[in-house]
Amino acid sequence: MKTEILTLKLVYPLLYVQLNNPDPFAGPDTERLFCFELDEKEAAGFEPDRGKFPGKLVSGGMAAKPGPGEKAFELPRGDYLFAQKREILGREEIIDMAVEIQSEGLWRRLVPGKMLYLRYLFEDGSWVTQLLRPFSGG
Repeated sequence: MKTEILTLKLVYPLLYVQLNNPDPFAGPDTERLFCFELDEKEAAGFEPDRGKFPGKLVSGGMAAKPGPGEKAFELPRGDYLFAQKREILGREEIIDMAVEIQSEGLWRRLVPGKMLYLRYLFEDGSWVTQLLRPFSGG
């Protein structure tokens, strides 16, 4: 899968309402964000073990302003490696894209963080799958 990988500076965090028992691969019905934590060794390698991707699910949420008693979940502001496809991708395609992002970041001499964010949103009449990976350096 050849993917255009960009850098993105997120100036303000994106807020979501945290979901109980989120399923990142069920297919979205509204904008959603999921956060995965990658194995530290695999998060830094040019040829990571695909079996360890997308990592351990840390949290998931849906786009909405948190109400009283609802826990907020956010995509923090910062620098990200970013890629998207204008379709809902399956687990294997998401893993392919995550590995591509990591390799590209390392080739650019960036230091990818160990968190991986998966975001689904409906934009311009179609669903979009986005992956964001924080980085430092460069």
